[in-house]
Amino acid sequence: MAGIRILVVDDHAVIRSGLRKFLMVNRDLEPVGEAMDGIEAVRMVDLHKPDVILMDLMMPEMDGIAATREIRQKYPPAQVIVLTSFLDAKLIRSALQAGAIGYLEKNVTASELGNAIRSAHAGRMTLSPEAAQAIAN
Repeated sequence: MAGIRILVVDDHAVIRSGLRKFLMVNRDLEPVGEAMDGIEAVRMVDLHKPDVILMDLMMPEMDGIAATREIRQKYPPAQVIVLTSFLDAKLIRSALQAGAIGYLEKNVTASELGNAIRSAHAGRMTLSPEAAQAIAN
């Protein structure tokens, strides 16, 4: 059985490496590629057709919101989970309006991230409690 195909997008190599290692220990999650900015992410989606994309927001060249918008327009089956350290209500709204199905902080636990990936793949939204609170306020 093939796993959920995942693309990791972050401008920090150590974050990409850590996420890839996490994904590899989950039998149902399959890392298919990495990108260090939004431009590369769009290219990698065309190449690898991932099911779920873990997307950083603040990156050089093209940020995560612009990349999410472009990916969701060009390849609607791909679900995007924003994985960031920013909890600004305006950023959260912008990411969701761009088409993200999830918004999590980088301090998320491994099990929470795994559950969010599985939920995104099933078409269900996941917001960290802090993100939900930020947009509710």
